[in-house]
Amino acid sequence: MNDAPWRLLPYRVLRAAENMAIDEAVFRLNRREGLPPTLRFFGWQPPAVSLGYFQKTSREIDVAACRQAGIDIVRRPTGGKAVLHEHELTYSLVASADHPLFTGDIVGTYRVVSACIVEALRRLGLTPEIAFEGRTAAGTPLEGYCFAAPSRYELLVGGRKICGSAQVRARGAFLQHGSLLADLDPMRIASVMGVSVDGVTKTTTALREQLGRVVGYDDLARLLRGAFEDTLGVRLVESGLSPAEESLMQRLLSEKYNTDRWNLEGKGDSGADADTADF
Repeated sequence: MNDAPWRLLPYRVLRAAENMAIDEAVFRLNRREGLPPTLRFFGWQPPAVSLGYFQKTSREIDVAACRQAGIDIVRRPTGGKAVLHEHELTYSLVASADHPLFTGDIVGTYRVVSACIVEALRRLGLTPEIAFEGRTAAGTPLEGYCFAAPSRYELLVGGRKICGSAQVRARGAFLQHGSLLADLDPMRIASVMGVSVDGVTKTTTALREQLGRVVGYDDLARLLRGAFEDTLGVRLVESGLSPAEESLMQRLLSEKYNTDRWNLEGKGDSGADADTADF
Protein backbone atom coordinates (compact mmCIF):
# COMPACT_ATOMS: atom_id res chain seq x y z
CA MET A 1 0.00 0.00 0.00
CA ASN A 2 1.12 3.54 -0.75
CA ASP A 3 2.08 5.02 2.64
CA ALA A 4 1.20 8.62 1.79
CA PRO A 5 -2.54 9.02 2.52
CA TRP A 6 -4.94 10.62 0.11
CA ARG A 7 -7.55 13.11 1.21
CA LEU A 8 -11.24 12.16 1.12
CA LEU A 9 -13.86 14.90 1.07
CA PRO A 10 -16.89 12.89 2.25
CA TYR A 11 -20.27 12.79 0.55
CA ARG A 12 -22.24 16.04 0.73
CA VAL A 13 -25.23 17.40 -1.18
CA LEU A 14 -24.66 20.98 -2.39
CA ARG A 15 -25.82 23.48 -4.99
CA ALA A 16 -24.32 23.13 -8.46
CA ALA A 17 -22.31 26.35 -8.14
CA GLU A 18 -20.80 25.21 -4.84
CA ASN A 19 -19.87 21.82 -6.24
CA MET A 20 -18.00 23.28 -9.19
CA ALA A 21 -16.33 26.03 -7.15
CA ILE A 22 -14.99 23.46 -4.66
CA ASP A 23 -13.62 21.22 -7.39
CA GLU A 24 -11.94 24.06 -9.25
CA ALA A 25 -10.40 25.43 -6.05
CA VAL A 26 -8.95 22.01 -5.14
CA PHE A 27 -7.70 21.57 -8.71
CA ARG A 28 -6.08 25.01 -8.99
CA LEU A 29 -4.27 24.75 -5.65
CA ASN A 30 -3.18 21.11 -5.81
CA ARG A 31 0.41 21.68 -6.95
CA ARG A 32 0.84 25.19 -5.55
CA GLU A 33 -0.12 24.13 -2.02
CA GLY A 34 1.49 20.69 -2.21
CA LEU A 35 -1.86 19.00 -1.51
CA PRO A 36 -2.33 15.22 -1.65
CA PRO A 37 -4.55 13.53 -4.24
CA THR A 38 -8.13 14.34 -3.30
CA LEU A 39 -11.23 12.21 -3.90
CA ARG A 40 -14.64 13.79 -3.31
CA PHE A 41 -18.18 12.36 -3.45
CA PHE A 42 -21.19 14.63 -3.78
CA GLY A 43 -24.80 15.13 -4.80
CA TRP A 44 -26.80 18.03 -6.23
CA GLN A 45 -29.69 19.95 -4.68
CA PRO A 46 -31.59 21.29 -6.48
CA PRO A 47 -31.02 19.07 -9.52
CA ALA A 48 -28.77 20.65 -12.12
CA VAL A 49 -27.58 20.37 -15.68
CA SER A 50 -23.84 20.74 -16.06
CA LEU A 51 -22.40 21.75 -19.41
CA GLY A 52 -18.96 20.77 -20.64
CA TYR A 53 -16.34 23.52 -20.83
CA PHE A 54 -16.70 24.07 -24.58
CA GLN A 55 -20.42 23.47 -25.09
CA LYS A 56 -22.79 26.07 -26.54
CA THR A 57 -25.74 26.41 -24.18
CA SER A 58 -28.40 27.16 -26.78
CA ARG A 59 -27.43 24.09 -28.83
CA GLU A 60 -27.25 21.58 -26.00
CA ILE A 61 -30.08 22.19 -23.52
CA ASP A 62 -33.50 23.80 -23.20
CA VAL A 63 -32.79 26.66 -20.80
CA ALA A 64 -36.47 27.59 -20.43
CA ALA A 65 -37.41 24.01 -19.55
CA CYS A 66 -34.66 23.93 -16.91
CA ARG A 67 -35.84 27.19 -15.37
CA GLN A 68 -39.45 26.06 -15.31
CA ALA A 69 -38.52 22.77 -13.62
CA GLY A 70 -36.27 24.42 -11.02
CA ILE A 71 -33.13 22.83 -12.47
CA ASP A 72 -29.92 24.79 -12.04
CA ILE A 73 -27.47 25.27 -14.91
CA VAL A 74 -23.72 25.29 -14.35
CA ARG A 75 -20.68 25.06 -16.61
CA ARG A 76 -17.95 22.64 -15.59
CA PRO A 77 -14.21 23.34 -15.78
CA THR A 78 -13.93 19.87 -17.38
CA GLY A 79 -14.74 18.91 -20.96
CA GLY A 80 -17.38 16.50 -22.17
CA LYS A 81 -21.11 16.79 -22.76
CA ALA A 82 -24.19 17.89 -20.83
CA VAL A 83 -25.38 15.86 -17.83
CA LEU A 84 -28.58 16.08 -15.76
CA HIS A 85 -27.44 15.55 -12.17
CA GLU A 86 -30.35 14.22 -10.15
CA HIS A 87 -30.35 10.50 -9.35
CA GLU A 88 -26.62 9.86 -9.14
CA LEU A 89 -23.45 9.85 -7.10
CA THR A 90 -20.85 12.21 -8.50
CA TYR A 91 -17.14 11.89 -7.84
CA SER A 92 -14.22 14.20 -8.46
CA LEU A 93 -10.56 13.25 -8.32
CA VAL A 94 -7.68 15.73 -8.27
CA ALA A 95 -4.01 14.70 -8.35
CA SER A 96 -0.73 15.85 -9.79
CA ALA A 97 -0.31 14.91 -13.44
CA ASP A 98 2.97 13.13 -12.69
CA HIS A 99 1.65 11.08 -9.76
CA PRO A 100 3.19 7.59 -10.01
CA LEU A 101 -0.19 5.81 -9.97
CA PHE A 102 -1.29 7.64 -13.12
CA THR A 103 0.16 8.09 -16.57
CA GLY A 104 0.96 11.45 -18.05
CA ASP A 105 -2.01 11.51 -20.41
CA ILE A 106 -5.78 11.73 -20.25
CA VAL A 107 -6.60 8.27 -21.58
CA GLY A 108 -4.21 6.54 -19.20
CA THR A 109 -5.78 8.29 -16.23
CA TYR A 110 -9.24 7.27 -17.41
CA ARG A 111 -8.12 3.65 -17.53
CA VAL A 112 -6.87 3.72 -13.91
CA VAL A 113 -10.01 5.39 -12.55
CA SER A 114 -12.27 3.06 -14.55
CA ALA A 115 -10.63 0.07 -12.90
CA CYS A 116 -11.72 1.41 -9.50
CA ILE A 117 -15.32 1.93 -10.61
CA VAL A 118 -15.40 -1.50 -12.26
CA GLU A 119 -14.43 -3.03 -8.91
CA ALA A 120 -17.22 -1.15 -7.13
CA LEU A 121 -19.80 -2.31 -9.68
CA ARG A 122 -18.60 -5.90 -9.39
CA ARG A 123 -19.04 -5.72 -5.62
CA LEU A 124 -22.67 -4.82 -6.30
CA GLY A 125 -23.00 -7.98 -8.36
CA LEU A 126 -22.88 -6.37 -11.81
CA THR A 127 -20.74 -7.30 -14.81
CA PRO A 128 -19.50 -3.99 -16.21
CA GLU A 129 -17.87 -3.71 -19.61
CA ILE A 130 -15.12 -1.26 -20.55
CA ALA A 131 -15.45 0.48 -23.90
CA PHE A 132 -11.92 0.01 -25.20
CA GLU A 133 -12.88 1.68 -28.47
CA GLY A 134 -14.93 4.83 -28.06
CA ARG A 135 -18.01 5.70 -30.10
CA THR A 136 -19.38 9.10 -31.01
CA ALA A 137 -22.83 10.64 -31.19
CA ALA A 138 -21.63 13.52 -33.37
CA GLY A 139 -24.14 14.45 -36.04
CA THR A 140 -27.02 12.71 -34.25
CA PRO A 141 -29.88 14.23 -32.21
CA LEU A 142 -28.10 12.98 -29.05
CA GLU A 143 -24.83 14.78 -29.86
CA GLY A 144 -24.79 17.02 -26.77
CA TYR A 145 -25.90 14.35 -24.26
CA CYS A 146 -23.10 12.83 -22.18
CA PHE A 147 -24.56 9.32 -21.95
CA ALA A 148 -25.35 9.01 -25.68
CA ALA A 149 -22.10 7.19 -26.53
CA PRO A 150 -19.10 5.92 -24.57
CA SER A 151 -15.62 7.30 -25.00
CA ARG A 152 -12.57 5.07 -24.51
CA TYR A 153 -12.51 3.34 -21.11
CA GLU A 154 -16.03 4.38 -20.19
CA LEU A 155 -18.24 1.88 -18.44
CA LEU A 156 -21.25 0.01 -19.80
CA VAL A 157 -23.65 -2.48 -18.26
CA GLY A 158 -25.70 -4.51 -20.69
CA GLY A 159 -24.29 -2.44 -23.55
CA ARG A 160 -25.55 0.85 -22.13
CA LYS A 161 -23.61 3.60 -20.41
CA ILE A 162 -23.88 3.79 -16.60
CA CYS A 163 -21.04 6.17 -15.73
CA GLY A 164 -19.90 9.24 -17.64
CA SER A 165 -16.85 11.32 -16.79
CA ALA A 166 -14.77 14.24 -18.01
CA GLN A 167 -11.34 15.66 -17.32
CA VAL A 168 -9.23 18.80 -17.39
CA ARG A 169 -5.44 19.00 -17.07
CA ALA A 170 -3.47 22.17 -16.37
CA ARG A 171 -0.82 23.59 -14.03
CA GLY A 172 0.70 20.16 -13.47
CA ALA A 173 -2.53 18.61 -12.14
CA PHE A 174 -5.72 16.97 -13.38
CA LEU A 175 -9.35 17.10 -12.31
CA GLN A 176 -11.67 14.27 -13.29
CA HIS A 177 -15.44 14.34 -12.79
CA GLY A 178 -17.70 11.31 -13.02
CA SER A 179 -21.42 10.61 -12.64
CA LEU A 180 -22.53 7.12 -11.61
CA LEU A 181 -26.25 6.78 -12.26
CA ALA A 182 -28.28 5.36 -9.38
CA ASP A 183 -31.62 5.83 -11.12
CA LEU A 184 -32.95 7.21 -14.38
CA ASP A 185 -35.86 9.43 -15.45
CA PRO A 186 -35.75 9.34 -19.28
CA MET A 187 -38.66 11.76 -19.74
CA ARG A 188 -37.06 14.41 -17.52
CA ILE A 189 -33.68 14.02 -19.24
CA ALA A 190 -35.34 14.27 -22.66
CA SER A 191 -37.25 17.41 -21.69
CA VAL A 192 -34.19 19.41 -20.65
CA MET A 193 -31.72 18.00 -23.18
CA GLY A 194 -34.03 18.32 -26.16
CA VAL A 195 -33.53 14.64 -27.05
CA SER A 196 -35.93 11.73 -27.43
CA VAL A 197 -37.00 9.47 -24.57
CA ASP A 198 -36.26 6.49 -26.81
CA GLY A 199 -32.73 7.77 -27.38
CA VAL A 200 -32.12 8.03 -23.64
CA THR A 201 -33.43 4.56 -22.83
CA LYS A 202 -31.44 2.95 -25.65
CA THR A 203 -28.11 4.45 -24.58
CA THR A 204 -28.33 4.82 -20.80
CA THR A 205 -28.90 2.59 -17.77
CA ALA A 206 -28.73 2.95 -13.98
CA LEU A 207 -28.10 0.87 -10.87
CA ARG A 208 -31.78 0.58 -9.95
CA GLU A 209 -32.66 -0.87 -13.34
CA GLN A 210 -29.77 -3.32 -13.29
CA LEU A 211 -30.09 -4.42 -9.64
CA GLY A 212 -33.85 -4.15 -9.20
CA ARG A 213 -33.34 -2.18 -5.99
CA VAL A 214 -32.28 1.22 -4.71
CA VAL A 215 -28.71 1.75 -3.51
CA GLY A 216 -28.38 4.59 -1.00
CA TYR A 217 -25.87 7.31 -1.78
CA ASP A 218 -23.99 6.94 1.50
CA ASP A 219 -23.69 3.20 0.88
CA LEU A 220 -22.54 3.83 -2.67
CA ALA A 221 -19.92 6.33 -1.49
CA ARG A 222 -18.56 3.79 1.01
CA LEU A 223 -18.45 1.13 -1.69
CA LEU A 224 -16.54 3.39 -4.07
CA ARG A 225 -14.16 4.46 -1.33
CA GLY A 226 -13.27 0.84 -0.62
CA ALA A 227 -12.86 0.09 -4.33
CA PHE A 228 -10.47 3.02 -4.82
CA GLU A 229 -8.43 2.04 -1.74
CA ASP A 230 -8.17 -1.64 -2.65
CA THR A 231 -7.60 -1.17 -6.38
CA LEU A 232 -4.95 1.53 -6.05
CA GLY A 233 -3.45 0.42 -2.74
CA VAL A 234 -3.99 3.81 -1.12
CA ARG A 235 -5.38 4.99 2.21
CA LEU A 236 -8.11 7.65 2.16
CA VAL A 237 -8.34 9.96 5.17
CA GLU A 238 -11.42 12.15 5.67
CA SER A 239 -10.67 15.86 5.84
CA GLY A 240 -11.98 19.25 4.76
CA LEU A 241 -10.85 22.12 2.58
CA SER A 242 -7.72 24.06 3.48
CA PRO A 243 -8.12 27.78 4.32
CA ALA A 244 -6.65 28.65 0.91
CA GLU A 245 -9.10 26.35 -0.87
CA GLU A 246 -12.04 27.72 1.09
CA SER A 247 -11.04 31.29 0.21
CA LEU A 248 -10.61 30.51 -3.49
CA MET A 249 -13.90 28.57 -3.53
CA GLN A 250 -15.77 31.60 -2.21
CA ARG A 251 -14.14 33.85 -4.81
CA LEU A 252 -14.99 31.44 -7.62
CA LEU A 253 -18.58 31.32 -6.41
CA SER A 254 -19.04 35.09 -6.52
CA GLU A 255 -17.02 35.81 -9.65
CA LYS A 256 -17.80 32.76 -11.77
CA TYR A 257 -20.18 29.97 -10.81
CA ASN A 258 -22.98 32.20 -9.53
CA THR A 259 -23.02 34.13 -12.82
CA ASP A 260 -24.89 33.53 -16.07
CA ARG A 261 -21.92 35.07 -17.87
CA TRP A 262 -19.93 31.93 -17.10
CA ASN A 263 -22.63 29.28 -16.82
CA LEU A 264 -24.60 30.22 -19.94
CA GLU A 265 -22.03 32.05 -22.05
CA GLY A 266 -18.74 30.49 -20.98
CA LYS A 267 -17.13 33.90 -20.54
CA GLY A 268 -14.96 35.25 -17.78
CA ASP A 269 -12.84 32.15 -17.12
CA SER A 270 -9.10 32.47 -16.57
CA GLY A 271 -8.35 28.79 -17.17
CA ALA A 272 -8.50 28.75 -20.97
CA ASP A 273 -5.09 27.12 -21.14
CA ALA A 274 -6.51 23.92 -19.70
CA ASP A 275 -6.49 20.68 -21.69
CA THR A 276 -9.98 19.18 -21.46
CA ALA A 277 -11.57 15.99 -22.67
CA ASP A 278 -14.61 13.81 -22.17
CA PHE A 279 -14.31 10.34 -20.67
